Amino acid sequence: MVVTGRFALLATIAAALVMFLVPSWVGVLGACVALLALGLFDVALTARAGSLTLTRDPLTVVRLGRSTEIELVVTNTGTAMVRGMLWDAWPDSTHADHRTHHLALAPRTRIRLRTSLTPTYRGDRVAGPVTVRLLGPLGLTGRQTRLDVPARVRALPAFRSERLLRSKVKRLHHLEGRNVANTRGQGTEFDSFREYVAGDDVRSIDWRATARAADVLVRTWRPERNRHMLMVLDTGRASAGRVGEGTRLDSSIEAALLLGGLAAAAGDTVDLLAYDRRVRAEATGASGNQLPLKLMHTLAGVTPQLVDTDTTGLVRTVISRVRRRALIVWFTSLDGPTVTEHLLPALPTLTRRHRVLIVSVTDPDIAAAARDRSTADAVYTAAAAETVLAERALVQESLRRRGVQVVAAAPDQLPEALADEYLELKQSGSL
Repeated sequence: MVVTGRFALLATIAAALVMFLVPSWVGVLGACVALLALGLFDVALTARAGSLTLTRDPLTVVRLGRSTEIELVVTNTGTAMVRGMLWDAWPDSTHADHRTHHLALAPRTRIRLRTSLTPTYRGDRVAGPVTVRLLGPLGLTGRQTRLDVPARVRALPAFRSERLLRSKVKRLHHLEGRNVANTRGQGTEFDSFREYVAGDDVRSIDWRATARAADVLVRTWRPERNRHMLMVLDTGRASAGRVGEGTRLDSSIEAALLLGGLAAAAGDTVDLLAYDRRVRAEATGASGNQLPLKLMHTLAGVTPQLVDTDTTGLVRTVISRVRRRALIVWFTSLDGPTVTEHLLPALPTLTRRHRVLIVSVTDPDIAAAARDRSTADAVYTAAAAETVLAERALVQESLRRRGVQVVAAAPDQLPEALADEYLELKQSGSL
């Protein structure tokens, strides 16, 4: 049994009356008996929690940074009037608003209660128990119970670079000849024949087709389609580093989503693997328009792990999952010692079978520090920043000499830089 503020007020009034009108033990006993009788009478007329049925959707999906409403349906299946309050419990990281609701349900009626949530982190958030406090007709006492109504809110990555997807797909279609006539030299897959015009390379003339036709015909080409791409996200210790407003992993996920959407538009098959010492998340055989959404669901709960990445195990996992030649897009850090000790020894195994593209996010604060010469202390900081930048440049050059492409950019520029690199590979037929 629970008591309300109204019962406390009534008890205060009764104490004042006893103090001034009947200042004796008889008065105190009489007041207590009267309060107890009213309380028991009120709680006896209180509706039972068993007469309430609570339901809601088991899973609600929202983009990170946006708000959503969780609807809780409360049905009074009993024959008594239900009065009271309801508290909908959610983790603090969801920033829940309007979690407290007043109940006034007639028999055989239903009400829909909405709680607004704004998640601040990616991943699933599980709802807590729903606390229901039912009060009697006098509003003095009541019953309180907790009911489990399973529900989850899944915060997907924000995918702010989605605004770039349309323009990149338009450029891809342009390369493939969907909006303009096909031209020679772009791609390696045969597309069609067209008539020879002045300025065409004579090496593009197909003499067999010309012999069967009345005009000289040349071959046109298009970028490769139906290729296989595997995106590998390093979720080890280095991915937890803060860069800009988020972590390195957050920036990698943003770039991976844009690349996945672009590859789906190109007709490629895209797989995804998140790995540190074991597989943290995996998506296979994804293609088509639903690919970005599938990737977002897969990556929603991926977080950095405070362990050193097992690079050898990662390479073994990649080779076991990708049998035919593919483009391996590896999101990792390009710190000098990490690359020298772990990345470089493992790359030859991959480059013999696949084309490898290393993607790394750079810290814009280091570049800004290298340009600052305003004070003596800033000069020393700039010298240290220049050392870091020089070391990074040497690492990138070492990777390029081994036939590995490198894309390194600041968090806000990385998705577009990676998409442009993919389009360049498509245009040159390097895939």
